Amino acid sequence: YYNILFHLPGIRLAPKEKLGIPVLFMPSEMKIYKAVVVIHVMRGNGENWPYKVTAGSNTDLKRNVTLAENGETQGIVWIYPINGTPEAPQQKSVVIRCQARQRLEQRVELLLIGVMPGAPALPDAGSSAAGDTDESPNTTEVTDGSSATLEFLYELQYQSDEIRSQLESLVGMQLVEKKWDAESRIVTLIFNVVFAPSKPMRNEATVVVQCTAGGLWKFPLVFIATEPEVDDVINIEAVGLNKESIVDFKLTSQTR
Repeated sequence: YYNILFHLPGIRLAPKEKLGIPVLFMPSEMKIYKAVVVIHVMRGNGENWPYKVTAGSNTDLKRNVTLAENGETQGIVWIYPINGTPEAPQQKSVVIRCQARQRLEQRVELLLIGVMPGAPALPDAGSSAAGDTDESPNTTEVTDGSSATLEFLYELQYQSDEIRSQLESLVGMQLVEKKWDAESRIVTLIFNVVFAPSKPMRNEATVVVQCTAGGLWKFPLVFIATEPEVDDVINIEAVGLNKESIVDFKLTSQTR
């Protein structure tokens, strides 16, 4: 739906001057909000433009002008639709800790609070949750046991290409369970996260979840890989004072 938020008549602009229109978005519910900014421009001296719109004129042109009684162009109209998607407050980080050269599987439970059932879906929601990634987000549907269904898009986003290159091959995420409590308006998504680091590190990523009916949730994940186990202990026996002791041992490359 659309709301008329304010009306600002009589703004005068000099030639080539820019018009800035502030937009304040304060959503009260996790649903899609729609508004339209309409700009109607007329000549400052009150005269019309001599150009006349005829039946053969461009369709977009006819739709974006207002005409005087004599058929001359009285004003030009620009229409800018605005879609507002509420974003939930920052969630507490989930820490996933594993020793280097080991493999960890951990269940991560994400609570989507304030889900609005029955809200109209955003037609192009599939692209709005993708962020700066090249991959398409995953899609899942959640029901409350009745005919009502909510569709969610989710993906794991990285802060930079460098972090992506370090984490992407080491982290796996799969949705294993989903629940919707319609009374409390809370949707629970449970993921199985696999972390198999090869060396010590600390990096962050974010699980981004978007409901096609409106609402965006972000859950930070912190991946910590601690020092690995000691491979072996090398004992060197002394052969005497001021004499060298030599021990031979073999190292095997893990990449060749």
